[in-house]
Amino acid sequence: MLEGNHLMNDVIKQSSYQFKDYSFLVFPFAKAFEGYLKTLFKDIGFISHLDYISDHLRLGKLLSPFLTERLGDRSLYIKIKNASSQSLADEVWNTWTTGRNQIFHYFPHNVRGVTFKEAEEIVKQITDTMEHTYAELQSK
Repeated sequence: MLEGNHLMNDVIKQSSYQFKDYSFLVFPFAKAFEGYLKTLFKDIGFISHLDYISDHLRLGKLLSPFLTERLGDRSLYIKIKNASSQSLADEVWNTWTTGRNQIFHYFPHNVRGVTFKEAEEIVKQITDTMEHTYAELQSK
């Protein structure tokens, strides 16, 4: 996250070059968010150590509110909802889709880039969600 802040505040803001897409500014924060969630979920017992170290754990799938019935007791969305609130579960899911899925994945029907201001807003959403989940779940 320090490198992401350096890139945003010391390199890009002070440059006169204008990019068409600033998605690359979100990458370090999105990656930190994924690592943070995996660590938090391991520490509070939502996932096992084996899940944590697995190359096959897919947080997006486990966080999805649309897969809760199929996933049953593996659903992280349900675990967050039960441990805190649906509001927090929705916040984590929305941040995941905005800050990771829409940034990392290519959709042929949507090639719109992210403006610098949008990148800043997404980074703020990620950091706010990290702080909120810590405050809500770490104390449980």
